[in-house]
Amino acid sequence: MCHVQFARLFIVIDAATHHSVDHFQAWKMILGFGVDPALRVDVFGELRLGDAFAGVSQVPGFHNDTRAFLFQDTARDVKSSADATERILQKLRNKKEFTVLATVKQETLNSGVILSIHRSEQRFLELESSGQRNEIRLHYRTQGQQPHTEVFPYTLADDQWHKVSVALSASHILLHVDCNRIYERVVEPPSMDFPEETSIWLGQRNSAHGLFKGVMQDVQLLVMPQGYISQCPDLNRTCPTCNDFHGLVQKIMELQDILAKTSSKLSKAEEKMNGLDRCYCERTCSVKGVLYREDESWTDGCKNCTCSNGTALCEPISCVPPVCPPDSAPAYVPGRCCQECQREICSRLYLHSVKPCSFCGQDRTMHRVAPSICPELNCAESEQMTLPDRCCNVCRGHDFCAEGHCCAEHSECISLETGPRCRCRDGFRSLRDDEAYCEDIDECAEGRHYCRENTVCVNTPGSFMCICHAGYIRIDDYSCTEHNECASGQHSCDENALCFNTVGGHSCSCKPGYTGNGTICKALCDGLCQNGGTCVSPDTCICQQGFTGKRCETDIDECGTGRNSCANDTVCFNLEGGYDCRCPHGKNCTGDCIHDNKVKHNGQIWVLENDRCSVCSCQSGLVMCRRMVCDCDNPTVDLFCCPECDPRHSSQCLHQNGLLAYSTGASWVESCQQCQCLQGEVDCWPLSCPPVDCEFTLIPEGECCPRCVTDPCQADTIRNDITKTCTDEHGLVRFSGSSWIKHGTECTLCQCKNGHVCCSVDPMCL
Repeated sequence: MCHVQFARLFIVIDAATHHSVDHFQAWKMILGFGVDPALRVDVFGELRLGDAFAGVSQVPGFHNDTRAFLFQDTARDVKSSADATERILQKLRNKKEFTVLATVKQETLNSGVILSIHRSEQRFLELESSGQRNEIRLHYRTQGQQPHTEVFPYTLADDQWHKVSVALSASHILLHVDCNRIYERVVEPPSMDFPEETSIWLGQRNSAHGLFKGVMQDVQLLVMPQGYISQCPDLNRTCPTCNDFHGLVQKIMELQDILAKTSSKLSKAEEKMNGLDRCYCERTCSVKGVLYREDESWTDGCKNCTCSNGTALCEPISCVPPVCPPDSAPAYVPGRCCQECQREICSRLYLHSVKPCSFCGQDRTMHRVAPSICPELNCAESEQMTLPDRCCNVCRGHDFCAEGHCCAEHSECISLETGPRCRCRDGFRSLRDDEAYCEDIDECAEGRHYCRENTVCVNTPGSFMCICHAGYIRIDDYSCTEHNECASGQHSCDENALCFNTVGGHSCSCKPGYTGNGTICKALCDGLCQNGGTCVSPDTCICQQGFTGKRCETDIDECGTGRNSCANDTVCFNLEGGYDCRCPHGKNCTGDCIHDNKVKHNGQIWVLENDRCSVCSCQSGLVMCRRMVCDCDNPTVDLFCCPECDPRHSSQCLHQNGLLAYSTGASWVESCQQCQCLQGEVDCWPLSCPPVDCEFTLIPEGECCPRCVTDPCQADTIRNDITKTCTDEHGLVRFSGSSWIKHGTECTLCQCKNGHVCCSVDPMCL
C-alpha cells in the first residue's frame, strides 16, 4: 500500500491594471476563512457535474466534505452550458486578480488539461499537466493578444495528491508546491477580455485532446487576490502584490503627467500675471447672487453692509427710539427694522382687519358691524375665541404662522394663543426686540463654546465645531487625545524594533543586536558569519553543512568524528566543509556503494524500486543512474517505459486538424509547439527559441521566435525603461510605456517607447 499525499491545485492571476475588487476587504475575507459568494464560482456546481456527463463518475475523494469525480480514459465532453459559461465569464471578464483552486490526483504519465477557457485555438486561460515531460504549463494570451505559455518543471502526474499554487500578479508569476514557494519569474501580463462564443471545459481541451485521467475535487474560481491563502492559511501575506506595486507605479506616472501639465499651466499663468501687473482690477463682493462693487453699500435684513476689498462687512442697524405725538405710538412696520410712529389702536385695528367689518368712530373706538361670511369652524363654541383685530372667530390653538409671517432668515415663527410671534433659532441673537431679524453668534470669538484641550474651535452657522489638532484622535464632540500608534499597533516598526510614541506620530528604533532604520531591522553578528553561514538573530549564526562554531569558523572533521559513509576498504580524508573516501595506495578496494541504506557491489546493476524505468549501477563506489534505453526490436521491452514501441492501433494519435494520424513516438510541429504522440495521447510544449538580448523585438508573421528590430514603432515587445521619457506635442514629459490621444484628433493614439514617440491611427475609429 503506497502512501497518498494531499493535493490542491490553484492559480492566482492579477493583470497589470488596477483591480476593481477592494483588496483590503478581500484580504479580510481570506484571513477570516470565509469567501463572499459573489466572489466565488463552484465549477462542479456550475457544470452540474455528476451522472449527466459520460466518462465521469463520483468516487471517494481526499476528504468527505465535498464531492470528488473520477475522469476516466474514455470519450467525454465535460463542457459548461451557455448560461453557466456566461455567469462564470461575467465574474472573470476584465478582472485583474483571481484564483483557480482544485484538488487533483493525476495518473502517472498522463498529459491532460485540468481547466480550459478558450475559443477555437485561442486559449485565454488553460492549466495543463504533462506527465510525459514532468511539466506544469499555464497557457494564456497577453494584453497584446499574443499566445503565451509558461512552463514549470514539476511532476504532478504521479498518482499522488499534491498541493500546488501558480500565482500571476501584474508582471510576476510565482509557483508554490505544498505551500512552499519554488519559482518566481517576470512574465507578460495576461488579457482577461473574453469574446463571444468562449467555452469552458473541465478535464480536457476539447472532445479529442488533452484528456485528464484521475480524480478532481474542490475546483473553484475566486475573484480576489492571493486567494490561495484560504487553502494555505499559514502563508501570511507580508508584502503587497505585484499588482499593488504596479498600480502604485502607474499612479505615480499619472501624477507625474498631471504635475507636468500643471507646471505648464502655471508657467502660462505667470506670464499672464506679469502682463497684468500694470492693470487695475476692481474687487467686488457677491452676496446671495447679487454683485456689489467696491465701497458700495446695501441693507441686508437689519444690517448695513459695505463691500471693502472684496469682503462684505456688515453691522446691525442702530435704531433711535421715535418720539410719537399723543395720537400715535411706536410700532414695527413690515419690511422695516426700526419702530415707527403709528396711529392709535383704532386705526391700527382697522388696518389689520381681515375684512372691512369694523370702522373707527368719532370717539376713536371700534364699532362692529355685521361680519362678512366667515369660514365654518370645526371646534365647539366654547373653544372659539374673538380677537380684537379680526372679524371672524378662531379656534383655540389656531396656527397663525400658516397665514404668513414677517420672520426673516434665522428666525422662526411660533404660534401663540392670540397670534404669531418671531423667535431667533438656537445659535442666533435678535437684531430687534421682536426677533424678526437675527444674526449668528460666534461662540468661538465670544468664548461661548465647550472645546477642550487638543482642539481648536471653528464657528459654524448657529453652532460651532471642535477640530482635533494634527496627530490627535477624537474622544467626544468637545475633546481629543493623542493617538498612540504604538499601543494600537498602527505603526510601521519592524518586529525586531521598539516603537516610541511621539506627539502627532511615532518613531522606531531597532532592538539591541539588530541594525537598520527601525522600519527594517536585521540581526547583527559581531565579526559576521564565516564559510557561508547566515546570521538569524543577534550573535547567532546558522552554519552550512560541514562547519560549526559561533561564527562557523571551524571545519567539522567528519573522519575523526566518524560522521562519514566511507566503506571499510577506503580511507577517509577530511576536506574543508566535507570529506573524501580514497582507496589506499597498493590496496585493492572493492568499490562497493551504499544506496538506500543497502550495500551495492561494484558493477552491480539494479532497477529503482520507485521508478521501474530507471536503471542504476555501482561503479567504483559511485552510484550512476540513467533512464532505461528503449529497444523496440526487443520483444520483452517494457511498453510502460517505452511507449514509442507500442504497435497497437489504439496507441495512435490524431492531429489537431483531425485529418492525420500518427503512431506512438512520432512528433510534429503545430502552432509554434513541438508535439509528440505517446500511447494515444498528444503532448505539446512550446518550441525553444534562442535568447535575444536587445531593447526592441518583433515576431514576424509566419515565425515563432522573436527577432531584434531597430525601429521601436515596429516592436511587439519592449523592455520599458522609466528613466527614458518622451515629449509630446504640448511639450509635456511622458514616461516610457504611457500612451495618449494626439491633440486635435480622436483616432490617433501615441505611445512613448523608451524615449521614442510612436503614433498610429485606429482604422475602426475613422
